[in-house]
Amino acid sequence: MKITIVPAIHLLHEAAHATLATHSTQLAGYPYATALPCVVDAAQRPLFCISLLAEHTKNLLADPRASLSVVGTENGSVQAGVRMTLIGDVERFEPSAELLARYLRYQPDAKQYLELDFAFFRLQPKRIRYIGGPGKMGWIEDERWAGLPVLPESTEADLLQQLAGSVPAGTHLLGMDCFGVDYAVNGQRARQRFPEVRSAENLAATAPRIVAGLL
Repeated sequence: MKITIVPAIHLLHEAAHATLATHSTQLAGYPYATALPCVVDAAQRPLFCISLLAEHTKNLLADPRASLSVVGTENGSVQAGVRMTLIGDVERFEPSAELLARYLRYQPDAKQYLELDFAFFRLQPKRIRYIGGPGKMGWIEDERWAGLPVLPESTEADLLQQLAGSVPAGTHLLGMDCFGVDYAVNGQRARQRFPEVRSAENLAATAPRIVAGLL
């Protein structure tokens, strides 16, 4: 089945946590799965800030092949709800100042870990299996994911700075991309999905109106 990529993007943004499965170094050939916080970068790739002493980190450094499972929260039944698995390679990297600031907006508790042995890793998807409910499932190939429109991190940072004084009371902007805007209201995360994909130029022009309408 031909799967529309946009719902998969929204699902990844709306999930504050995910389950990462790596290749165990303790029991060769067996998968090792663990839950961890997850943030998405400008290219819609999952990011993790994880301890170098953790089992899953040791596994990744030995074998970068991994999968990430994300489950929607809007339906009480996992079987009937939306979910997806991203399969790809995980690499360690040093985030830019803008990307680090983005990560901490989504996961502010991570700031205390940066003084310890934590490091940043990024999943580069090769294939994505998306399930939108019974009978609604299919694969998304890596070239479709890699071809997604990108709002550069520096542009996002500038927009958020400009809009900081325009958001409704009790609302905090977390991030913006070409598919939607993530925000928190009284500590509860939410996402406004755009009815259509927007370019970086369009976002710069319409962001004030978008933000003013956040509930």
